[in-house]
Amino acid sequence: MTTPTTTATTAHRPPHPPAHHHYYPSNHSSSSASFKGCCCCLFLLFSFIALLIIALLLIILLAVKPKKPSFDLQSVTVQYVGITPSPVATPAVTTASVSLNIRLLFTAENDNKVGIKYGESRFSVMYRGIPLGRGNVPSFYQPAHSVRQVAVNIGVDRVNLLQADAANLLRDASLNDRVEFRIFGDVGAKIRILGITSPGVQVSVDCVIVISPRKQALTYKQCGVDGLSV
Repeated sequence: MTTPTTTATTAHRPPHPPAHHHYYPSNHSSSSASFKGCCCCLFLLFSFIALLIIALLLIILLAVKPKKPSFDLQSVTVQYVGITPSPVATPAVTTASVSLNIRLLFTAENDNKVGIKYGESRFSVMYRGIPLGRGNVPSFYQPAHSVRQVAVNIGVDRVNLLQADAANLLRDASLNDRVEFRIFGDVGAKIRILGITSPGVQVSVDCVIVISPRKQALTYKQCGVDGLSV
């Protein structure tokens, strides 16, 4: 007897549909692009403003036509000058000391249509290249079309000179009654237009003065002023 064989039929199921992956735009990339765009716009804006300011300044400078400031040494008043040989000098070593008190009167003249801002300045006094002392000029503002006088006191207190320098000083004072000093310094000035300060302009003052120790007075003065155009 034959046993019937049962053939199992497998049900065919339809295949699963492929999974769909959803991609969403990245917030980071969009923010980065927006930030770069803002930076570019700000850069262009600031560049335009800077160019506009420069153009306005050039127009104002051409209209005002500024001149370099005038800063001249008007007078020198000798308050005291003393030149003495040192008591410890020996035939082999010559020494001398110099004391000096002078008052310098400068004249600052502003012929411009705008004001000038002067910075703090220093003036030094020298004898044959040897620094002896210095005086300071505080900063100040000078209005347009004005003249101002500035006083500077320079004091030298018993500065010792040795050897050839001391011998020259004693000879100039005792034999020639003529001691030559050099006074020099730089004056920094800036022009102010509509509250805006221009770049600095350097004015150099270089003077030669001759003092008579016997008369305690100035006998000669010659100055040169050298400045850069504004």
